[in-house]
Amino acid sequence: MRKRNESVTVEHERAAAAAAVPGPLDKGCSLRRSLRLPAAAAEGMKRPLGRRYGLWFRLRKLILWLLGMYIAIPFLVKLCPAIQAKLVFLNFVRVPYFIDLKRPQDQGLNHTCNYYLQPEEDVTIGVWHTVPAALWKNARGKDQLWFEEALGSSHPVILYLHGNAGTRGGDHRVELYKVLSSLGYHVVTFDYRGWGDSIGSPSERGMTYDALHVFDWIKARSGDNPVYIWGHSLGTGVATNLVRRLCERETPPDALILESPFTNIREEARSHPFSIYRYFPGFDWFFLDPITTSGIKFANDENVKYISCSLLILHAEDDPVVPFHLGKKLYNIAATSRSFRDYKVQFVPFHTDLGYRHKYIYRSPELPRILR
Repeated sequence: MRKRNESVTVEHERAAAAAAVPGPLDKGCSLRRSLRLPAAAAEGMKRPLGRRYGLWFRLRKLILWLLGMYIAIPFLVKLCPAIQAKLVFLNFVRVPYFIDLKRPQDQGLNHTCNYYLQPEEDVTIGVWHTVPAALWKNARGKDQLWFEEALGSSHPVILYLHGNAGTRGGDHRVELYKVLSSLGYHVVTFDYRGWGDSIGSPSERGMTYDALHVFDWIKARSGDNPVYIWGHSLGTGVATNLVRRLCERETPPDALILESPFTNIREEARSHPFSIYRYFPGFDWFFLDPITTSGIKFANDENVKYISCSLLILHAEDDPVVPFHLGKKLYNIAATSRSFRDYKVQFVPFHTDLGYRHKYIYRSPELPRILR
């Protein structure tokens, strides 16, 4: 019995040893099996590769989409010139938001009255009238009639024509009203049709007509007081349109002040630092011709040849919106124009180190002396 058990045990051991040593056929298979990576490790390698491939695919898709948009936009602008007009006016950008234009006192203008005038049927424009510092105390609690009569007091009046985007309640505009008021000026400003709370559709003709209506409204109340016209940025185009028209009818203002002016809207659009398409083939055809098609010219360089009143140009060298060289070029055109031979033409640059850029010239301590 014992012998039989021992033989069985020996047989089992031999079988185990034979299983442990691979035969010639199994050798390659077991080697292959031993070289095969565990499932978890293989999955771990696949994951970063898949993630990398997915990221590249999404990035390539985004680049193709941006490239398609970049190419499509010029054709879209060419087919719909109204888009380019909107980009010139930017009247849909109402900054600062959430202010009540009926309440200028909310912007720190306690000596300002809000009016509404009607230049044409179906057009209403919002107007602010800020009185000089000498009248601040008397102005408190007064009604519109008092403010209108105050225009006849012995203080000069500035009609301020703002640029594109925003409203008459823009921060830098409000600060300028305060400065001019402290210097003894009445300041009358308004939002063109389509801006702020003014009703109507924007156009160069409409903006110019609105300015003419407000100028006549001022002159009817200001008596013999001097009236100056101050235009800023796009408002310089409105200002020269207006003053040319006034000179043609022989009722020129006492002076014209242009802050950050350009020569004409085509040159401004071509020189604008935000124009990412300026080197695009056919830039003029795609972008500038639609502006002209929309009736937008703002030809300051042409207008100054027909203006006969004193001219002051203010421009900061570090202006990022209207390049300094355009203001200088406009001055050179005006200075050599026959229409200005009996009037003073002055160009005042502000050095880059001052940091006045496009809309902070009002901060200059030299401004009172310059205006005098």
